[in-house]
Amino acid sequence: MAAKHVAVLMGGWVNERPVSLASGKGCADALEEAGYKVSRIDVDRDISAVLKNLKPDVVFNALHGPFGEDGCVQGILEVLNIPYTHSGVMASSLAMNKVKAKAVMAAAGIPVAEHLIVNRHDIGRTHPMEPPYVLKPINEGSSFGVLIVKEDQEFPPQELGRADWPYPDVLMCEKFIRGRELTCAVMNDTALGVIDIVPVGHGFYDYDAKYAQGGSKHILPAKISPIVYQTIETLAVKAHQALGCRGVSRADFRFDEKEDGTGTLICLEVNTQPGMTPTSLVPEMAAHKGMSFKDLVSWMVEDASCCR
Repeated sequence: MAAKHVAVLMGGWVNERPVSLASGKGCADALEEAGYKVSRIDVDRDISAVLKNLKPDVVFNALHGPFGEDGCVQGILEVLNIPYTHSGVMASSLAMNKVKAKAVMAAAGIPVAEHLIVNRHDIGRTHPMEPPYVLKPINEGSSFGVLIVKEDQEFPPQELGRADWPYPDVLMCEKFIRGRELTCAVMNDTALGVIDIVPVGHGFYDYDAKYAQGGSKHILPAKISPIVYQTIETLAVKAHQALGCRGVSRADFRFDEKEDGTGTLICLEVNTQPGMTPTSLVPEMAAHKGMSFKDLVSWMVEDASCCR
């Protein structure tokens, strides 16, 4: 039997291009090692024509951010009738919009942070919310555009008034949740474990803390009470299902822990296209469960379908 032909989509033209190229290379290398025929595609706006000519059996979507993660490329793959990995059109679009995703998760009983929708031009010198709070673009990933406003900050961030502000004008202003950064991957409706992320030399889990070697420490399994650990796994699966995710997703949490081990647990967001770089979290959690990187990406290819 001929080897299955897998087209790995990576790169693109958005802010997360470098991360996507790293994810795509790692996945393509592992798939070739697993015996698949692999075509590596640095995605441009002619992707529909490229795939129509290439005729792969499966698309492995290693794109991150707008277009690749928000339902757009998934819609193209549905039209071309090419099976693909990760979530489908609706779940991808929904999870990428932080505001709408929070509404769905809250309706499912998943705790989320208080927030407001603001326009950066309307903020001026008055805080839109009592500090501390976080300002973030509604449809970006990898912490692009995230601004944290602390209690002692007299005015909102002056970056918001820049003429060259590189993100949309409409932002989410979200109550800042103190405490630990925890994350849980879900694969085929099963939780893979909980990692405690400790940024090294960074004020929060920003882009460099995520992707630079040594930018953060990953504690797996997270050293939290068994009840909280199990609660996070349960909520991650519930969020995955509420948003209609398929394949692999990753839910991010903040935990403001008290001395007795209890505390406030908040789900920040669900990533439908988690990073697959050497410093990424999902491969680490899969390895903790005994699944090699090669086996993980092979499972994702075999799980691929249309109408997801």
